[in-house]
Amino acid sequence: MRLVYSPHYDIRFFGLERLHPFDSRKYSRAWKLLRGWFGSRLRGVTMAPTRPIRREELLAVHTAAYLDRLRQSKYVAGALELPPVRYLPHRVLDWCILRPMRWATMGTIVAAAEAMEHGLAVNLSGGYHHAKPDGGEGFCIYSDIGLAIDRLRRDGRLQEDDRVAYIDLDAHQGNGVCHVFRTDNRVFIFDMYNREIYPGYDGEARDRIDCNLPLAANCHETDYLRTLKSRLPGFLDSLVGSGKVGLGIFNAGTDVYQGDPLGGLNLSAAGVLERDLFVIEQLRSREIPTVMLPSGGYTRMSYRLIAASVGRLLELSLFQQDFCKDWPCQGSNLL
Repeated sequence: MRLVYSPHYDIRFFGLERLHPFDSRKYSRAWKLLRGWFGSRLRGVTMAPTRPIRREELLAVHTAAYLDRLRQSKYVAGALELPPVRYLPHRVLDWCILRPMRWATMGTIVAAAEAMEHGLAVNLSGGYHHAKPDGGEGFCIYSDIGLAIDRLRRDGRLQEDDRVAYIDLDAHQGNGVCHVFRTDNRVFIFDMYNREIYPGYDGEARDRIDCNLPLAANCHETDYLRTLKSRLPGFLDSLVGSGKVGLGIFNAGTDVYQGDPLGGLNLSAAGVLERDLFVIEQLRSREIPTVMLPSGGYTRMSYRLIAASVGRLLELSLFQQDFCKDWPCQGSNLL
């Protein structure tokens, strides 16, 4: 297993980031918890992107016209759902908010390459599943998922006909990913989400989902986990049985946690952990190289939920013993 993290992921913007419910510093908070639990043991498994992604690389997925619109503060404010930033100079907005997202996007690309080599990698940021080729929305500007797959194909790590299993368990439907891969039949999408919240009904996006599982708001944890455990194995078996699956991407949004102001679902901390371990187990038991991304999460618990799942994966895949003393890590038959 490999862990990808950079202090450049955090968004610090003179306190204006607090106007949005998203915890823009949860990346470093999760990292500090992990470092406290594992200490020097993390050195051999952690790496950082060496730079943010560049414009010419973004053009592999995004249109030039869209990237040009990102120079308009008004447009960026709408995509970020932060109206006050429309009055700020573009250069300030780009440096403080968009640049950290470009670092995180490169982190996802690095994590994808590491997953191909080592089997499992986690980027502590990323999962921008609402970003489309020609637009940003929902606090998602760059399609790190699309860009990572494109890079693996260009580098030859993914063969031309290799399939990709994309598992999206963020509370919000991943409409951007659907648009990025609208005509790409090598990417297979499993999406389980609250049907009653943003992004609402996007017929083109929903038609692109291969296993579409809309849930009612306030879906109980028992029903949520039962649905996941009854549907994901068959989805993966159908892919593995009919061709090579070269990569799995797990968008592990923590906005499914109970009390999340935007997610509208009811998983406990233990339920989120069980969900994450189950998905990773299903992918790795089929020998599918896997990338895990944290995606959305709008409570102060989000960073702790991320750290709990990553911490348990580190224990099980690397250390094979329990070091995590301050958080209720639970077991799973991953090895």
